[in-house]
Amino acid sequence: MSTATLSAPKSAVAPRIDYLFLGAAVLATAILVALVLLDGQPASAALILGGFGLGVAFLKAEFSYTASWRRFLNAGEAGGLIGGLIVIAICALAVVPVAALWPNFGGAIAPLGPSLLVGAFVFGIGMQLANGCGSGTLYTVGGGSGRMLVTLAFFVVGSVFGSLSLPSFLALGGIDPVLASDYLGPWGGLVATLASIALAAALMIAVARKRGANWRPSRSYIIGGIVIGVLCIGVFFAGGHPWSVTYGYTIWGAKIFAALGFDFSNAGFWQWRGNKQALVSSVLSDTSSLTDFGMIFGAMAAAAASKPFASTAWPPMKSLLAAAIGGLLCGWGARIGFGCNIGAFVGGVASGSLHGWVWFAAALCGNLIGIRLRPAFGLSRD
Repeated sequence: MSTATLSAPKSAVAPRIDYLFLGAAVLATAILVALVLLDGQPASAALILGGFGLGVAFLKAEFSYTASWRRFLNAGEAGGLIGGLIVIAICALAVVPVAALWPNFGGAIAPLGPSLLVGAFVFGIGMQLANGCGSGTLYTVGGGSGRMLVTLAFFVVGSVFGSLSLPSFLALGGIDPVLASDYLGPWGGLVATLASIALAAALMIAVARKRGANWRPSRSYIIGGIVIGVLCIGVFFAGGHPWSVTYGYTIWGAKIFAALGFDFSNAGFWQWRGNKQALVSSVLSDTSSLTDFGMIFGAMAAAAASKPFASTAWPPMKSLLAAAIGGLLCGWGARIGFGCNIGAFVGGVASGSLHGWVWFAAALCGNLIGIRLRPAFGLSRD
C-alpha cells in the first residue's frame, strides 16, 4: 500500500480551521471581558467566559433540547431528555441550598397560573417551528446558521411583544410560587428536588421501554450534560441567580424599539424597577446578555475550529417562514411563561420551584402541536 493511500484517511478527517472567524470570536470575547474588567466587574467577566464555555459545550455535544423532545414524542427515545435532567440535577446541587441560605443569591421562581401555562404551551409550539429553543438558537447562530439568525431576530421581536402582554396575563391571577426549600428547608428541599428529577427520569425510561425505544443518553450527552451542569453552577455563582437566556433578548429588542422612537412609558412591564433600569443601562450590566454574548462567541469559536464557518446554503423560503413564526412564538411565550427551556425549566426545577415542572408539561404539549405543523413548512417530523 502506498504512502498516499495511507495518508488519505488522515487528511479526510483533519479539521479545517477557519482562522478568521476563530480569531474574531476570541477577540470579541476578549474585548467584552476587558470592558467589564475596566468597569470593575469581575463577576461580569466570569459570566461572559461561562457563556463562552456553554457555547463550546452545546455545539461540541450537539446538545439540543428541541430535537430531544421531538424524538421522545415521536418515538419514545428518552436519552436526550435524560441528558437534560443530568444538567438540572448537577445545577440543583448548588442552587437549592445556596439560594435558601445566602441572601445574595436567588433561585428561578415564578407563580403558577394562566401566564405560565399559556406561555409555556406557545413556546413549545414555537421551538419546533424555529427548530431551536433559547439556548439552541444562541449556539446555532454562533455555529453559523443563517436560518437561526432569522429565528433570533424574530425571537427578539416576540420577546418585546411578550413584555407588553405579561402584566395583563398576571392580572388573571394564579398561585404564589411553590418552592421546596420554603417547606422542607435547604437540604430537605434539595432532596425533594433530586427525588423529583429521579422520578421524572424513571417515567421517561418507562415510556421509552414501553415503546421499545432507547432511553440511554449518548456519550456526548452524558459528557455534555455534566460539563453544562458545572458551567451552570459557575454562572449561578457569578450572577447570583440561575442561568437565563431570553430576558437578554427582551432587553435587546426593547432598546432597538426605543431607539426607533417607541415609547415604553405606559408599558407596565417596563415601569417595574428592574426592567426600567435595564432599559436605560448598558447591555453589559445585564447578566443574561453577558452569557448570551459569550455563548454566541463560544459556539462560533468551536465551529470555526473544526470547519469553514457558515459554509452551508440558505434553506428554502418555507423553512425561513417557519423560523420567523417560531421565533415570534418562542419570544412571546418565553416572556409570558417566565423563560425558556433554560430559565423556566432548567432554572426552575434546579431551584426546587414547582413552576419548572408545570412549564415542562405545558411546553411538552405545545411541542406536540409544533411537530404536527412542521411538514407544512417543509420540515421533517422526525
